[in-house]
Amino acid sequence: MLFSCANPDAVISEMASDDTLSGIIADSITFFHSDSGVVNLEMRAPRLVRMDDQKDMMEFPLGFEVIMFDKLHQPVTQLTAGYGKTINGKLIEARDSVVVRRNEDGQVMYSDKLFWYQDQKMIYTRSHVRIVSPDKEVEGDSLVATEDFSEYTIYSGSALLSIDEED
Repeated sequence: MLFSCANPDAVISEMASDDTLSGIIADSITFFHSDSGVVNLEMRAPRLVRMDDQKDMMEFPLGFEVIMFDKLHQPVTQLTAGYGKTINGKLIEARDSVVVRRNEDGQVMYSDKLFWYQDQKMIYTRSHVRIVSPDKEVEGDSLVATEDFSEYTIYSGSALLSIDEED
């Protein structure tokens, strides 16, 4: 007795076709980054998309949230956006209602677009930016800051300051 197994040519052609998209779509994802066993960053997103032809890029079309922690695992800074993508695992582009919150001093930064260079530990934008804190509000047309938002430089800015006058 002889047995044989064969695939029809049409099925093989369809499987190898350029029209077939391949990649990963994942819902409700959470990434953790750690250094020496201590988690220093958590990233959550409702959806992750990664296409096989763009292995160096992951896209978060429904937005994302990043929480940065100190050594005692206390949240220091949160970054949220309505859309994001990572490029080469070193650059994150955040767009659409970008918000950076710093827990220590209550500062909140708002922008339409932001780039986070993870290897340089810097964030940067050339879009309008507004920073609100308990005692001031600052606006400008661009910003460079440390990734935890503890230090920043704002360009072409203006400010509203709350000043207590003593008798």
